[in-house]
Amino acid sequence: MVRYELPRLPYDYNELEPFIDSMTMEIHHKKHHQSYVDGLNKTLESIGGAAHPKYISAILSDLSSVPESGRNLINFFGGGFENHKLFWETMTPKNDGVPGGKLEDAIDVYFNNFDNFKKNFSEKAITIQGSGWCWLVFNPTYNKIEIITSINQDSPWIFQKTPLLGLDVWEHAYYLKYQNRRPEYVENWWNIVNWDYVGNRFDELA
Repeated sequence: MVRYELPRLPYDYNELEPFIDSMTMEIHHKKHHQSYVDGLNKTLESIGGAAHPKYISAILSDLSSVPESGRNLINFFGGGFENHKLFWETMTPKNDGVPGGKLEDAIDVYFNNFDNFKKNFSEKAITIQGSGWCWLVFNPTYNKIEIITSINQDSPWIFQKTPLLGLDVWEHAYYLKYQNRRPEYVENWWNIVNWDYVGNRFDELA
C-alpha cells in the first residue's frame, strides 16, 4: 500500500532564524504538516485509493479521478501535504538574494524587474483574507509565469498551474514570532527563499 510520509527538512529547525524561529518551524513541520499527511492517507484509504497510481499533484490536477465523496478532503489534505512539501524546499539558510538564469529573464519580461515582482507578490500575500497561500506559478496554457493566491490549502495544481514558489500565510506559519504582523513576516521571508531550487523547477518547464 502506498502511503505518504512526512518529508525530512533540508535544514535544521533553527537554521532559518532569525527570519523564522525554530519553535514555529518544529510545530509547523511536526504537527501541522504531519496532520495533512495523516489526513491524506486516511482519506485515500476511505475511498479505496490508498494505492492510487498517481502522485498527489496529478490527483489534484484532476480531482475527477477520485470519488466525489472524497474530493474535498483530498483537495484539503492533499493540498496541505504538497503545499508544505514545496514550502520547505523553497527555503534555505543560504539565500543568495536574487534569482538568476531563465527565471530572472522571465521575471524581467512579466514584472519589469525583480523589485517590482517582489512588491507585487508581497502585496498579494499581505492582503489575503484569512488563511491561504501566495504563489509564483507557471501557466502552461499561456507559457508564462504568474502570481496567484489561493485560499486554505488549495493548490495551484487544481487550477492546472505548476507551483514554483509558495508562501504560507496561515497564522500558524508566523504567529509565534510575528503575532499579527504579517507584512513583517512576508518581508523577512524573502531573506530565505531558495532561488536555486525555484530556478531549477522553472528550468525543467521552460
